[in-house]
Amino acid sequence: MLKTAHEQVANLLKFIDASPSPYHAVKSVEKQLLAHDFKRLSESKPWTLEKNQGYYVVRDQSSIIIFRTGHQPLSEAGYKIIGAHTDSPSLKITPNGAHNEGDYLRLGVEIYGSPILATFSDRELSLAGRVSYKNNQGKIKTKLVHFKDPLLRLPNLAIHLNRQVNEQGLKFHTQKELSLLLACANEQLPQQRFSQLLEQETKLKQTQILSWELTVYDTQKGSFWGADQEFYANSQLDNLASCHAVLKALLHKKNRRPASALVCAFFDHEEIGSESYKGADGNFLNAVLERISASAKQTHEAYQRSLAQSLMVSVDMAHAYHPNFPNAYETNHRVMMNKGVVIKINANHRYSSESISEARFIHYCQQANVPYQRYSHCSDIPCGSTIGPMSAANVGIRTVDVGNPMWAMHSIRESAGVLDHHYMIKVLQAFFRG
Repeated sequence: MLKTAHEQVANLLKFIDASPSPYHAVKSVEKQLLAHDFKRLSESKPWTLEKNQGYYVVRDQSSIIIFRTGHQPLSEAGYKIIGAHTDSPSLKITPNGAHNEGDYLRLGVEIYGSPILATFSDRELSLAGRVSYKNNQGKIKTKLVHFKDPLLRLPNLAIHLNRQVNEQGLKFHTQKELSLLLACANEQLPQQRFSQLLEQETKLKQTQILSWELTVYDTQKGSFWGADQEFYANSQLDNLASCHAVLKALLHKKNRRPASALVCAFFDHEEIGSESYKGADGNFLNAVLERISASAKQTHEAYQRSLAQSLMVSVDMAHAYHPNFPNAYETNHRVMMNKGVVIKINANHRYSSESISEARFIHYCQQANVPYQRYSHCSDIPCGSTIGPMSAANVGIRTVDVGNPMWAMHSIRESAGVLDHHYMIKVLQAFFRG
């Protein structure tokens, strides 16, 4: 089992390294889907769906919904849905961010979500995302951008100039102290010089490039660590590790002829609340489910019956117990690395789990012979949330929130357990088959 788990995580690390932005994550997913004969659909064109065929639809390049039609009527078998998200907390380059300070060219940034800012310091950083441009026919197009070499750095201040850093912690003023060093200044205007970099990377003329969305990412590759290599580290484990596990479960050979319609929904914008037309709080999932129903020639009543027969699993990462900080955890709900998948429960419904959806997920764990743990947040610390509650409310489907234990959530370098990734793939395979 450990060998298989290492192979799966090695594949995960390659997936993350190829996906430095949500746009690249969706591209990486699409590459695997096409290798398994999934067909791409367009929201602007009619859909004609065949039984037991795989399809996917992309919204704005960074959210994707994948599904395989089943062979039983939807009103009887319903949908089996797994949700996750493609985005991670990060820094984004501002539109007019290039500027000189002293003799240095810097890029101004805006904080996306809630990253641990100190972890961005003293690392080899670069940029990835997309540019929008006008082609020779005058049409607006987009192109992905991935600067693979280190391009930027956020150097720390020497302890001689910040004597209290070890007592007070490393802190950055979000407006004044987060600009990233790019180069030594020269006679060029800062924005012009930055535009030249985009021109070189994209092979587009500066006059063609109209706008961009660029994310700061860590160029260090993912790796295994630990005395027995039982842990792994990379950026964006929250939540590309979940996307990878979900995708591997869907593409398993035993899920090619499902009874129910199998659906995977990977949304952008979870880290900023999901309130966008491609986020989980938008209409994307509803729209796709309705069109699957319409293709099956269901009445509105039959569609509602399908939803009532359905179950959704929201897969995000969970907080593993950190032995250096025992007071940050609820004493009776300490979840451990490599001890199994986590069912996340919150009385205020920050997680969507309730006793019935929890019990159904435990059933799948038992079917797959996968260990499971229960997590409840420390009561004197505000609890985060996931796409689970909003998706459950918007679509009207019973939902459970689960995840794998990890350390340093929202750091630029996160860690998790090798066996847990294997366990998650196994139980999600069982969910799709059951």
